[in-house]
Order: sequence, then structure tokens, then C-alpha cells
Amino acid sequence: MPSASSTPKNALFTPDFSSMEGLQAACAFLPPPCTESATVITEREHTLTKPPGSLGRLEDITLWLGTWQGTAKPQLDPAYVTIFAGNHGVTAQNVSPYPSSVTAQMVANFERGGAAINQLSRHANAHLSVLPLFDLTPTDDFSIAPAMSEERFLNAVKAGYRSVPHDARIFCPGEMGIGNTSAAAALATALLGHDASYWTGRGTGLNDAGVAHKATIIAHACTLHRTHAQNPLDIARCLGGHELAAIMGATLAARHHRIPTLLDGFVVTAAVLPLFAINPELLAHTRLAHCSAEAGHRALAQHMCLTPLLDLGLRLGEGSGAALVLPLLRAALTCHHNMATFTEASISNRE
Repeated sequence: MPSASSTPKNALFTPDFSSMEGLQAACAFLPPPCTESATVITEREHTLTKPPGSLGRLEDITLWLGTWQGTAKPQLDPAYVTIFAGNHGVTAQNVSPYPSSVTAQMVANFERGGAAINQLSRHANAHLSVLPLFDLTPTDDFSIAPAMSEERFLNAVKAGYRSVPHDARIFCPGEMGIGNTSAAAALATALLGHDASYWTGRGTGLNDAGVAHKATIIAHACTLHRTHAQNPLDIARCLGGHELAAIMGATLAARHHRIPTLLDGFVVTAAVLPLFAINPELLAHTRLAHCSAEAGHRALAQHMCLTPLLDLGLRLGEGSGAALVLPLLRAALTCHHNMATFTEASISNRE
């Protein structure tokens, strides 16, 4: 029977974050899932005391976890939730009703255990950590200049890549950053098309006039960078943010180490959109935890062929949707591992 130890995580590959070319090369490294585990899991599912496929997506969850963990008996411990925090220079354009100082205040709240994600992570038995990028120094205002220099962008990607614990059985990236829905909408606009207004939402509570102004700023920024942002990684550098770059790096690390990853809301999904634009297979190890109420997330998920596991109207961020899904994943594994087979229960299987 295959196990995690029989398909070790690749410890020999060392990505080169000294240049954009090195990062591009890292995106070409795609360790495969474990097909032997998939076979054993599928065979056991057929013997359990239930009609075939009757547990629906719970069965898919078990298969997904096992093939990426490299074991026929997947588990969720240890589970990790990491909040990547960053500030955005574009907030100078009044794209958020909150000041950038709220980012640091929320980071302090996370560290004190007072936020929603603290409660949800505790409930899900997940380790929670917070990673403020560059001491929360903001990016440049992307409506005037590229959000990050190449060096700053690569350092943010590297910080995210190195943050992923190699012993993780499941990884959940979250985010905090006043102004980061603007960056997310800008990435979607630049990489997928449509008017900026199609992707632009209320964020932390803009009124209709505020949303229209935010969309105007994003449209201007996409036009400004169109001539020299020629590939998805460069678009991420010009229009993204420190925490979005770190989430991209963390998701790439999880792919390299074959760690199943739960994507959270609009910002996290947009953060990994450049990876999808390079090669959709870069996100084969991910599942979408939920569909956010933020404008644009449902369309973004559909474009990326991501079907949410939950749809609860959340728009908090912080990794909250991913943490909420962890108990659902535990339920899927409990059924798979502990249900009786037809033979064990002395029940006649179908002919």
C-alpha cells in the first residue's frame, strides 16, 4: 500500500528567486500526484456500505488528499493556516474606506487571538500563523508606477515559498491588507480582460460611487502597465501586492512539495491567477474553499475551473473560508477510513 514515505516530497529541487527567469523556471517544475494512492482509495470506496458515488464530493475530497499526500490513508494533521499581510500604495487613491493603519491593527488582533480566523482555526484544529511582509511597508501606488521592483517582488515570492511547513498535510493561505481587493481586481482585469468594473467590488464597504472610482483607478493602472507587463509574473509584479506575491510563492511551494492547498476568497484566488495563466496544472493540488460575496470572485473561479466547496456569502478574507472547510475534509476522511465494507458488515453488494 503506498504511503507518504514511499513517495517522498522532493527535497532536491531548489528554486532560483534571484531573477524573473529563475521564477519562471520554478513554475515549470511539476511533481506529479501519486497514482498508486488513487487506485487504492478508489478500490476501497467501491467496497464501502453505500451506493457508489453516494457521498458525492466527499469522495472526491478523499481522492484529492490521498493523491497529493502520496498515501491511501490521507490525514489532515498537521493543518496550517497562514495569513499573509501587506499594505498597498494605491490606497492613496481612496480605493478603500479604511486607512492602511488598519492592516497593522488587524495583524495585532490576529496575534492576540481576537479575530474570526483565530476562532475558526482553533475549531478546525489548525496551526495559525501571521506573516507581515516587509514590516507592512506599502507597495508603490500601482496607478502611478509598478507596485514592486523585480527585487522586491521576488523577495516577497521567496518569503511566501519559504513559509510553507514541509510537514503540512493541508495548507490554507489567507490574507490581510487594506486595498488588496483593488490589486486582486487589477490582476483579473489585466489577465482575463473585461472592463475593470466587471471585477471591482465593495471591498471593506465602499458605496456605489466609491466602487465606480475604484474601478476607474484600476482601469487606468491596467492601461499604464500594459506596454511593459508582458507575462503573468510581470503583471503580478506591476499590479499585485506583497501579500499576493507571497501567496503565489506559498502556493508554488505547496505544489512542489505536493501539499494539498485550500484557496480562500477573491484575493487569494486572484493571487494565484498568474500561476494558472502560466499553466493550469500549477494549481492541480488546490481546491477552492468557498465562493466569496465580493464581486468578481464567482466569475474568476469559473474561469479557473474551480468549484467552491462552500457558498456562504463570506467576504472576510483572513483564510476564514478555508478554515471553515477543514472540518468538512475531516468528515470526508472519517467516512472513508472508518465505514465498514460490505464484507465486514455482512451486507450483500450489488451484482
